[in-house]
Amino acid sequence: MADKLTPERRSWNMSRIRGKNTKPELLVRKLLHAKGYRYRLHGTSRGGRLPGNPDLVFAGRHKVIFVNGCFWHFHDCRVGQHAPKANAEFWETKRTRTRNRDAEQRLLLEHSGWDVLTVWECELKDASALEQRLDEFLDTPQK
Repeated sequence: MADKLTPERRSWNMSRIRGKNTKPELLVRKLLHAKGYRYRLHGTSRGGRLPGNPDLVFAGRHKVIFVNGCFWHFHDCRVGQHAPKANAEFWETKRTRTRNRDAEQRLLLEHSGWDVLTVWECELKDASALEQRLDEFLDTPQK
């Protein structure tokens, strides 16, 4: 199916996609705050910035959570495996670079003693399973 938008309009739309305070991130934050968890935002901890700027930092527990969009971070779900046909090489390179960067940042955090959880956008559909997964992660003693 051909793109119904002009290249200029598509570019404008894509430039408006945020990296912080996204709807999935806000949903996870609201859920955790309602359960009494307190956190810092976007990779800040007492010692400064953390690798990868995790969306939620639980400094006292030494745990971080990334809330990732399935398409942007190449998740294994249907949305994450969708490959744009227009400018395919560009998107393949961009998404592969993102996946590799995510893996590097995760390793840096784990080697620094942080426990890392990635919540995918597609997992937000089942709120009870998400809540259980978050509780297990945050309530389990650090490794």
